Amino acid sequence: MKKSEVINHAIFIAIILFSLVSCLTSGPLKLPFQSYIPQNLGDGWEIADPADVGMDGEALNDVYRYVHDENNDWQIRSLLVIKNNRLIAESYTKDSNDRNNLHPIWSCTKQVLGILAGIAVDKGFIAIDDTIADHLPQVYEHPEKSGITIENLLTMKSGINFRNDGYSGETSQLARQEPSNSVNFILGLGMRSSPGTRYRYNDGDPHLISAILQERAGKTLHDWAQEVLFDRIGISRIEWREYKDGITFGGFGILTTPREMGKIGQLVANDGIWNGEQIVSKNWIDEMTSEKYSPPGVINMNSTAFGYMWWKNIYRNVNIASGHGGQFILVNREKQLVIVITSEQHPAGHHGLSFDAAFSIYDRINNAIMK
Repeated sequence: MKKSEVINHAIFIAIILFSLVSCLTSGPLKLPFQSYIPQNLGDGWEIADPADVGMDGEALNDVYRYVHDENNDWQIRSLLVIKNNRLIAESYTKDSNDRNNLHPIWSCTKQVLGILAGIAVDKGFIAIDDTIADHLPQVYEHPEKSGITIENLLTMKSGINFRNDGYSGETSQLARQEPSNSVNFILGLGMRSSPGTRYRYNDGDPHLISAILQERAGKTLHDWAQEVLFDRIGISRIEWREYKDGITFGGFGILTTPREMGKIGQLVANDGIWNGEQIVSKNWIDEMTSEKYSPPGVINMNSTAFGYMWWKNIYRNVNIASGHGGQFILVNREKQLVIVITSEQHPAGHHGLSFDAAFSIYDRINNAIMK
């Protein structure tokens, strides 16, 4: 690139950045708060007044006003509160059409996958102590991986050196659909540790689970999920992207709405039951949401453990689905409380809505439960 081109390019970038900063500072970051009363959309949600489920409406009003007015949490796009199977509050801070618009939920996809793995276990399609060699014949070309179990995959302990970080990381390569075969690509990576010995959060392990479930179901994971999960709990507004080799993305790829996310959370809160029908066993929900790995070091009230694809905050007894940028489903099974938070899609690192911020909102809503 010539020097003049470099200068022009730098000027162009500076103009774009200035424009972005101007947009952020010239007007409000969120819509003014009006009401948290949900609309009845005929989408399967029963609407209730907070007082009908033992919650303080004025306290909830204060929570929603805070979320709309507080610019430190500028990323938030929606906040929903579900109590005792009923939607009692919702608001959209950027665009009221987000009630119906599909947005990526990123790694919350993994938590949906965790439920689907449980359905497969319940049906006898798989067992958690199965090795991947039992289901993926490609693994015989990589004998060092033949001992990886499905439980290793569910707990992010395969040992495969799959990197989520950076433009050159394997997640970015998958997202750009660069390898011709997604499963062979993951199996062809080196080993970072022996299977079952070290936790490492990554998008490769869940993608292998997706491939295994597709092999057992005889159809794409999305199609099978529609049959055994989504249709049965009334989720219709959903898309799930797949790789060019036909494997549904396991680590990310779902686009849906906050209300549909709430149904996933409510299924977990209900011990796997929906309208009296056992969709996934209570035993699996218990196992999926129990602590399988805790981070080393000092444990505090905001620390999170990891189960079978689901996170858990032990201090609050809350199970968590979490996606890039600040997509959250927070579930307190004991209190029958489900909170959905969605956020701007692209903030990375410390720019995304953090677990700590989500827990702060959870605490405010939890405190609105009348004793």
